[in-house]
Amino acid sequence: MYKRIFLIVLDSVGCGELPDADKYGDVGANTLGHIAENIEDFNLPNLFKLGLHKIIPVKNNTAPIGIYGKMMEQSAGKDTPSGHWEISGKILEKPFPVYPDGFPEDLLEEWKKATGMKGYLGNKAASGTEIIKELGEEHLKTGFPIVYTSADSVFQIAAHEEIIPVNKLYEICENTRKILTGDHNIGRVIARPFIGTPGNFTRTENRKDFAVTPPDGILTDSVKKSGRDVIAVGKINDIFNGKGITKSIHTGNNKEGIETTLELLNDNTINGLVFVNLVDFDMLYGHRRNVEGYYSALVDFDNALAEMLDKINSDDALFITADHGNDPTYKGTDHTREHVPILAYSPSFRQNVDIGIRKTFADLGQTIAEMLEATPVPDGTSFYDIIKK
Repeated sequence: MYKRIFLIVLDSVGCGELPDADKYGDVGANTLGHIAENIEDFNLPNLFKLGLHKIIPVKNNTAPIGIYGKMMEQSAGKDTPSGHWEISGKILEKPFPVYPDGFPEDLLEEWKKATGMKGYLGNKAASGTEIIKELGEEHLKTGFPIVYTSADSVFQIAAHEEIIPVNKLYEICENTRKILTGDHNIGRVIARPFIGTPGNFTRTENRKDFAVTPPDGILTDSVKKSGRDVIAVGKINDIFNGKGITKSIHTGNNKEGIETTLELLNDNTINGLVFVNLVDFDMLYGHRRNVEGYYSALVDFDNALAEMLDKINSDDALFITADHGNDPTYKGTDHTREHVPILAYSPSFRQNVDIGIRKTFADLGQTIAEMLEATPVPDGTSFYDIIKK
């Protein structure tokens, strides 16, 4: 039995269009591949050590010590909850609703009653940074929160921290979550606090997600019910609405998430799953189409990965993957429908093993459930037999 498994999701770090990318307007998207094409001397030596160069179009002669391959998403959509839920062993057949033309007026009337708000600004699909530039000054004058969405199934509420304090904004989001049912079962309500003055508004790290509760039997559920730890780092607790989580550690950015992961790697009392999300790739660089920033964040993770690998014991395992793509070279500002990488390492694994293209993200959840001797998750096929020594 494995004692500790570390599962790290590099949010949005996809590796090439899925066969159905045309249905999502994402033909040709390739987050990692296009970053590699646009960065001179692209080099991620520790990720290459695990085999990243075997699954993206980059030349490197490193002999991998890890397990490597790609995974396909079967869930409908390309959003954070469906990606994470599928990683955890549940394929989502019905997509969460999206609102490219804004939310219907009857829903917003219900929202005003539920939250006590007298009005709102926005109500359209927009970039979060752009909409506070556009409406931030009016928000300061009226006190009305800024309501907006994106190509994802999200109900986002932005407010200046001096106009609507963070805890009050969280309360508004909680009440919003309660009314989003039935046809409006939106994937996430997201609190988007900001500070500053007109022309100089800045979003803070007090973002908080209020997600739909996932179904029973997913990986976090299964591991917790087996009596073991399920430690959530970053926004994992929010994505799963606390389901199956035994301990949650909030982090504001990749730096804090990486530091927390390294601290947990030093804790040999942990017995179970450490589930990490590193959000900056997506939030700061993918949506903002910032190739250089995205690559810099990859380098920062790669530098820390060397220390992570040194701390993995024979009864531990490390898995690295993503939940969708967000190609910073692609049109628009939205997620992209892509394969995701799967990289893994343990002294108890075989070395330099290509597991190919897995048909679903859920294969990873099923593999981890088997390794932790937990109840099998609903979907997916374990590949543990392929990678164990």
